Amino acid sequence: QVQVVESGGALVQPGESLGLSCEASGTDLGVNTMRWYRQAPGKERELVASIDRSSRTDYLGSVEGRFIITRNDPKNAAYLQMNSLKPEDTALYVCDAEVFEAIGGGYRHYWGRGTQVTVSS
Repeated sequence: QVQVVESGGALVQPGESLGLSCEASGTDLGVNTMRWYRQAPGKERELVASIDRSSRTDYLGSVEGRFIITRNDPKNAAYLQMNSLKPEDTALYVCDAEVFEAIGGGYRHYWGRGTQVTVSS
């Protein structure tokens, strides 16, 4: 059973930086793509950043150049370094770990509870 836990959310002022962590446990095969989503009240869920097993990355246009996603395979972890934060970045940030199921095939997604990031002056 895979569990995903995020940490690092906080209340920060515009222009400041913040780092988020996501760790997945319970998988013997490791994690394939890991993704950070964000959800704000009244808004659609957005895919903020993703990183695959080859460390190829993709970013939401509004965060590109400000956010950096990295991974640590021994820890099955993904990190999101958030720089030059803006009020519109305020959201619950949720981590998704994509795991290949050897039995039955296909990918299963495991989600954390999320960590709240609030950017306000």
